[in-house]
This record gives sequence, structure tokens and C-alpha cells, in this order.
Amino acid sequence: MARIIAIVNQKGGVGKTTTTINLAAWLAEFGKKVLIVDVDPQGNASSGLGLDYKNINKSIYDVLVDSNTRITEVIKSYQPNLHILPANPDLAGASIDLVEHDSREFKLQENLQEVIDLYDFILIDNPPSLGLLTINGLVAAREILIPVQCEYYALEGLSQLLNTIELIQKHLQPDLKVLGALMTMYDSRNKLSSDVFNELYKHFPAKIFRSVIPRNVRVAESPSHGMPLKDYAANSVGSNAYKRLAQEVILTTTS
Repeated sequence: MARIIAIVNQKGGVGKTTTTINLAAWLAEFGKKVLIVDVDPQGNASSGLGLDYKNINKSIYDVLVDSNTRITEVIKSYQPNLHILPANPDLAGASIDLVEHDSREFKLQENLQEVIDLYDFILIDNPPSLGLLTINGLVAAREILIPVQCEYYALEGLSQLLNTIELIQKHLQPDLKVLGALMTMYDSRNKLSSDVFNELYKHFPAKIFRSVIPRNVRVAESPSHGMPLKDYAANSVGSNAYKRLAQEVILTTTS
């Protein structure tokens, strides 16, 4: 049965999609069967794996709102061990379309049951909000990975996110646990990065990944080429950081 990990932070620009794609790519490289679930209406995880976001006919939107669409019809293969359940522009209306559905918070969880035994890891890339799509991602997951940018406003809203997680644990998904917080865009020359780490430690004293994602131009370039860092610049500092993160995730559990 797959480990289902939601990559989440309601603050935008912290590296959620970059982390999802590159963590997934290295997990696949280590022989794990991985599915990325793109729950972000921006569709960056889909385009980041070379898909034409605007020309995807069927997407996760259809899986969530149309009971006649099976998840296996929509999943696409990037590499033999790395698949994606893509998004397209229709997903922007999913929150409204799901309102009238029974058990709307459980739609993603219900659909993932069909493929949960086919993968070792399912990584859910969530939008930068705490709306219904993110709630679906959190309810479907068992573990949460929180990317935190090493910037002044990085911890803004983190308390709100933790409160949301607590509410979901209490009312919707009691098995949900925080796998860890991941520092992204780290600059060792910048005292601010150390300050953010110290503040983050107060929130997650035993749950900060030792792997740290540095500021690196290759990290910023790879999405425009539609491929993970492992394929675009395998020996770059950023790629090696995500390689270490994948190794750490494989060895780390929330049980």
C-alpha cells in the first residue's frame, strides 16, 4: 500500500511543486513506483513534467466531479516508475462543483483507493490555499510534508495551517500526521536563513528534515524545460539536495 504524502503550505512560492516533482523523481530513481497527484488549478506539477496543461482533455477535475471517470483513465506516465494524475484549467471550478456532492471532502481519498496498491508513494501537490481542494488532499493523505521558504514572511500563516491540520485530524482524518518541515531556498550566507530555522524548530522540534534545499539557479530553470532536476541537471547542488531528501523520506516514517 502506498505512502500518501501531501505537500502543503497555504503560502505561495515556497517550493511545493518543485519539491513534489523532484522528490518524486528521485524516489522513482531509487526504484519506487510513484504517482504525483496535481490538485493545484495552476497545473504546475503537470507542466513541470512536460504536459501541455491547457490541452489535457481529462484531468483530476473529471475524477473528482464525474463518477463515470475512473482514475486509471486519467493517469499519465512520465517514466516507467513515475506517473502523474494531471490538472487542467477546469480544476479552477472544482471547489464550486464539489459543493453539492455528498462527502465532498473525501472525493480524492475515495478515488485513490483504486490505485493505492499500485504505488509505493503517492505525492499530492496542493494549491496555495486552505480551500476544498487542499482539504481533499489532506484527507486523502496520511503524512504531510511542509516546505518552508527561508524568508522573512516564511512562518506567516503557519499557525493557521497547523490549526487546519488539527481540525482535519479531529473531524475527518485521524491518521494524518506531520512527516516533517522542509527548508527551501536556503542561503547559508544569509543570517535570515538561520533565524527562520530557529523559529521553525519551535513549531517542529523533532520534525525538520536534515536535507535542506538551497537557492540554486538550476532549481528555477528546470520547470521551463518540463523535467525534474534529476533529468535536467543531475549533478547540480539542487538535484543532490532532493536526492538526499528522497533518501531521508524513504527512511523516515510517522508511525
